[in-house]
Amino acid sequence: MSMPQIKNIMFDLKLLGMLHCLEGTLKDATEESWGPTEVLDVLLQAENDFREDKRSERLLKNSKLKIKPALEDFDFTAKRTITRKEIKELYSLEWIKMGRPILIIGPTGVGKTFIAQALGHHACRHKQPVLFMSISDLLEHQMLARTTKTYLKFKAKLTKPSILILDDFGLKKFNSGEAHDFCEILEERMGDKSTIITTQLPLDHWSEVIEDPVIADAIIDRLIHSSIKLTVKGESYRKVKAKKLDQMKGKQ
Repeated sequence: MSMPQIKNIMFDLKLLGMLHCLEGTLKDATEESWGPTEVLDVLLQAENDFREDKRSERLLKNSKLKIKPALEDFDFTAKRTITRKEIKELYSLEWIKMGRPILIIGPTGVGKTFIAQALGHHACRHKQPVLFMSISDLLEHQMLARTTKTYLKFKAKLTKPSILILDDFGLKKFNSGEAHDFCEILEERMGDKSTIITTQLPLDHWSEVIEDPVIADAIIDRLIHSSIKLTVKGESYRKVKAKKLDQMKGKQ
């Protein structure tokens, strides 16, 4: 069988990882006197790596993450209460296996959303489906789903991924219906899948933005015992950046 025929068969079978490295592998095999098993091992590994990369890319695209940060890029030189040890523990992704929620609590500008999205990005690279959504978008889509009678489909979308990231809890108040739906989503994910919530409000203040006190207590109860609480304090990154820019202008 000729080389073009082999390539056509690989293309038809969608063995694109093998196809891309075929000629290079055969060249190395000739120069280094590889046996058939060694050649096959290299080709299979190339195909596996290619498919894993494509899967990660697909998961990242479907995650709706706004940015693609890495926890390694977190600025530890800034005055923050979060430690490298805490970051390392989160990076292990053990909390996903236990379905533990994560609450990232702190004032605006301290990197809460950065940490949440970095965790989401890292999880996608480790084959975990992720979905990112702001609380404002959640409430808007939730209302639309109720209006168009597609709520069950919308709820399934939120309960399916291994990690659901909900950004900026507390910026909008929940009426009774919204709070009930939110509680139901948390309940279905609890113990099986992880939910990451960023917020400026400590848990004991959540009742301030949830209209129904009974549902507020139910939501808090579902999170207070099982969640990993990450409190981030410090100066706003935006403020620090503005100071640096002012200093640079002053030197000019």
